[in-house]
Amino acid sequence: MSTIKNHVQLIGNVGQDPNITNLESGKKVAQFSLATNENYKNSKGEKQTDTNWHAIVAWGKTAEIIEKFAGKGKEIGIVGKLKTRNYTTDDGNQRYVTEVEANEILLLGNK
Repeated sequence: MSTIKNHVQLIGNVGQDPNITNLESGKKVAQFSLATNENYKNSKGEKQTDTNWHAIVAWGKTAEIIEKFAGKGKEIGIVGKLKTRNYTTDDGNQRYVTEVEANEILLLGNK
């Protein structure tokens, strides 16, 4: 059962070209947004689409793959876990960010 604790799987489209940062250690980190769409019919039978945006972060080899192959609009699948971090803004406010930390990526589609 431990393999399904804090387990996230998403398939969606990359929202913008990933932001790649090269750390002093030589490791890379990739940050980007991923849009997932849910289609359904409303009470009038009309097709509706609900889009959700997810903040994604990836490290090391996964970040390198994202840098090379996952540009804006590309359909990808990711497997990872939810991570929450916090920071203090310049004006002293505490902020919390929840991201999906991707540890696997699947390249899909032709975009």
